[in-house]
Amino acid sequence: MRFMCIVKADKNSEAGVLPSRELLEAMGKFNEEMVKAGVMLAGERLQPSSKGARVKFSGSKRTVIDGPFTESKELIAGFSLIQVKSKQEAIEWIKRAPNPSGEESEIEIRQVFEAEDFGAQLTPEQREKEERMREQISKQQKP
Repeated sequence: MRFMCIVKADKNSEAGVLPSRELLEAMGKFNEEMVKAGVMLAGERLQPSSKGARVKFSGSKRTVIDGPFTESKELIAGFSLIQVKSKQEAIEWIKRAPNPSGEESEIEIRQVFEAEDFGAQLTPEQREKEERMREQISKQQKP
């Protein structure tokens, strides 16, 4: 089971304030622990929404909205993608993580859909195509 662990943005992350050296060291140690355990698939910190954009879809129309975005509680400051045996295991890992802001903060844990979760909706041809794309992505990420 794969889970995306979403670090919620706060006023500091949205202002572009970088984490302290101590927090970077603690996060590095925690991430290294997850890598050694074979749990971590990816993890990144995101730039503030002022450097981003949104593309709004309305039928066939597309509208681009440049950041910053005001709903900071709905914004993401970073994420990690982990692979574990259960939601409970994901929760246990994240409970061990350093506090992302040092203040009150939140990490949301969301399970990622796997091809088999789509059942008969995903045809054998679509499954095969999905597998080929994943293999291609994997090859592109290797040096």
